[in-house]
Amino acid sequence: MEVKKSVNVSSSYRLLHPMHTVLVTCAGKSNKANIITLAWAMPTSINPPLVAISIAPSRFSHALIEETKEFVVNIPTMDILNETFTCGRTSGRNCDKFKDTGLTPFPARKVKTPIIGECVAHLECMLNSKHRTGDHTIFVGEIIEAYAGQEAYQQTYDLEKARMIFHMGGSDFATLEPKIYRPETKKT
Repeated sequence: MEVKKSVNVSSSYRLLHPMHTVLVTCAGKSNKANIITLAWAMPTSINPPLVAISIAPSRFSHALIEETKEFVVNIPTMDILNETFTCGRTSGRNCDKFKDTGLTPFPARKVKTPIIGECVAHLECMLNSKHRTGDHTIFVGEIIEAYAGQEAYQQTYDLEKARMIFHMGGSDFATLEPKIYRPETKKT
């Protein structure tokens, strides 16, 4: 067995990385839209379809989601890595991230919050519940509409056409090798 080194518990969450990176859009009642980059997002239920995102209360998006009780989880690809990084490093309180990054807002199908046109897929969500967990709030959204690019997604993503972004920690990102592995099964 390999020798294991200790990891500071304050950064132990990075042992779970790489994490799938998403761009969450939200808008306040004034219709000012914002984009936040998150690596802390996950499905939590199939029936009903629920997805959870984790956001610090100090973030502008936190207040917008509390205000309108909706958000969209947009799935970016490596084609917009720089824009994705920028959305995670600036605050929407003082700028328009759509304008500053050149990302394109399009009307969503069921919610008022816009989607990001350059993203490969979208999960439109209505707030189901929220839970304070230490220094973050977990927003659980019920997915009321979901769609993806027809060339990049057919029951699963085509990893050559949809090169997903995975956050390694800090300013480092990775993508998946476009090869699928299946474990060998023993016949009994």
